[in-house]
Amino acid sequence: MWELVRANQRKTTTLIIVMAIVLFATGYALGEVMTPGGGLGGLVVAMVIWMFMTLISYFGGDSIFLALGKAKKIEKKDHPILFNVVEEMTIAAGLPKVPDIYIIDEAAPNAFATGRKPEKAVVAVTAGLLERLNRDELQGVIAHELGHIKNRDVLYMIMVGVMIGTIVLLADVGLRTLFWTGGARRTSSRNIGGNGGQVIIAIIALVLMILAPILAQLMYLAISRRREYLADASSALFTRYPEGLASALEKISRIPEKLKSASRTNAAMYIVNPLKLTKKNSKQRLSDISSTHPPISERIKILRSMAGGAGYLDYDSGFKKVTGKAVGVVPLGSLEHAKKVASEKPKGKDTRSQIDRIRQTTDMLWKLNQFMFIACACGVNLKIPPVYANQKIQCPHCGNHHSATISHN
Repeated sequence: MWELVRANQRKTTTLIIVMAIVLFATGYALGEVMTPGGGLGGLVVAMVIWMFMTLISYFGGDSIFLALGKAKKIEKKDHPILFNVVEEMTIAAGLPKVPDIYIIDEAAPNAFATGRKPEKAVVAVTAGLLERLNRDELQGVIAHELGHIKNRDVLYMIMVGVMIGTIVLLADVGLRTLFWTGGARRTSSRNIGGNGGQVIIAIIALVLMILAPILAQLMYLAISRRREYLADASSALFTRYPEGLASALEKISRIPEKLKSASRTNAAMYIVNPLKLTKKNSKQRLSDISSTHPPISERIKILRSMAGGAGYLDYDSGFKKVTGKAVGVVPLGSLEHAKKVASEKPKGKDTRSQIDRIRQTTDMLWKLNQFMFIACACGVNLKIPPVYANQKIQCPHCGNHHSATISHN
């Protein structure tokens, strides 16, 4: 496992260095376009903005992502099955601490992990995920997210996301300035007779501002897609049951709902792309190419082609078979130390129906929103909104009156 982490760190560090070069070059280009000869000033501005955004993301990135997702922290009493799954997978992954667990009140099934290090890790799932997945499928999704934490993906994705945001910001400012002020015309007329080199620099700077966001996004895709494959491989290893995650992804792919609280800023953090419909359409191929995630159908096929195995060797073999690529996705150093791991069917069985899961999730959300639960003697369970606190409530079934009091336990 540590070989995989180190290989991830080396490759991602290389990509981050390349992206940093693109970032600083964009800053230099911005300075040159706005003021001929002002490239150094633009470079300094780029460095300052990037450092400021990085500090905010490093110390508050997890809080920002949770706020964007409108996630609420829950306790074990709120959803014991979810907590039990997270605790089991934490042990299987060898993490030092059970992550804090958050719920997102949305029907679209999805999940993400955040936190700059394992000791500060957080896992967030949507209500739709809890309602639709059985325990084995939920375990596969949670193991995938803990795989991101174990592989040190979260911090790197935040850092790369900050770089992309800064590049897009600088390029956008430069292009808008040129559009509204005619900076390119002024630069050309000022230098065309006396300094042809400056004109060339300005033209190169303009081209760079156009291409830099595209180049940065391509590098971002290279990082995020590979990490999704590796997190799937980690899920298979932690659960010893690749079918759990495969079945979960299959269910999620059948639900054409977008996550309302998601945006381009945090889309790559989720287990599946939360911004596009998953139904097949004429634009699906283009959508797959430009997505931060590999196609779900491909991920499912890889997991189901592991031929009774659950380790990195089996996943890498399945990846090559499904994609037709000669080189696998698991680093060679990790494969050299990997052992054959047999797949195991879960011993227990989740006897809950989908109606039971929906009821359990809905009750949890009501409690989080301070609804009052009153058990009437007639057998009716009343759920009272907090606006009726400290009022007398009449049971619609038998007519008995109850006092609505918010419990703070």
